[in-house]
Amino acid sequence: MRAAGSGMFAEERGVRDTAVRMENFTLTGRHVRLEPLELRHVDALDAASAVDPALYQWSAVPVGNGATRAYVETALAARDAGTAVPFAVVRRSDDRVIGSTRYFDIERWPWPADHPMKQRAVPDACEIGYTWYTKSAIRTAANTEAKLMMLTHAFETWKLARVCLHTDERNARSRAAMERLGCKFEGILRAHRLAVDLIPRNSARYSIIAAEWAGVKAQLEAMQARHAQITTG
Repeated sequence: MRAAGSGMFAEERGVRDTAVRMENFTLTGRHVRLEPLELRHVDALDAASAVDPALYQWSAVPVGNGATRAYVETALAARDAGTAVPFAVVRRSDDRVIGSTRYFDIERWPWPADHPMKQRAVPDACEIGYTWYTKSAIRTAANTEAKLMMLTHAFETWKLARVCLHTDERNARSRAAMERLGCKFEGILRAHRLAVDLIPRNSARYSIIAAEWAGVKAQLEAMQARHAQITTG
């Protein structure tokens, strides 16, 4: 295990076999642990989403054991295809699974064969999404710390050029959270994806690029410090 970023969390690295199959790793912070999503998490995720399904009006969150198993199986298929790295989010204080998140739409750009970047065994850009939490974890340090760990890995280990995030245009809570994180609003993608209510969804697109990461990181660390003061105050 090695210290990463500010030393507030650690990265437990697994084995990376090829550029196609993503490495398997765990990100551990003070409050939460992001561990590789597996079928063994199905029951715990099912319990987490069942607490208050009304929270997920605009998000594709599985409700029911069958739906949760299918959700995990789909995530694992994307992982095996090299296009996603899914996690279960575990609260460290009680070792309880409180949600899920992932890197996905992982991009490897078509660098010329003689370009130094062609030899990279890591991605060039990706999206962070499929993020949801059980009711007790909302408005806690969990999301801030999880995003800090994931973005630190993205920009400092993979050295990505860009991380983007999307949400339903109607999801005001999610959009406000992205803006608090320091993401830049890029615009609305019309009829971008299938919405939870089974209509063509307009997506609000946000992003962070490598040149902005230092400022975003400082903002996230300040947010995390405020959470710590509230918890201990």
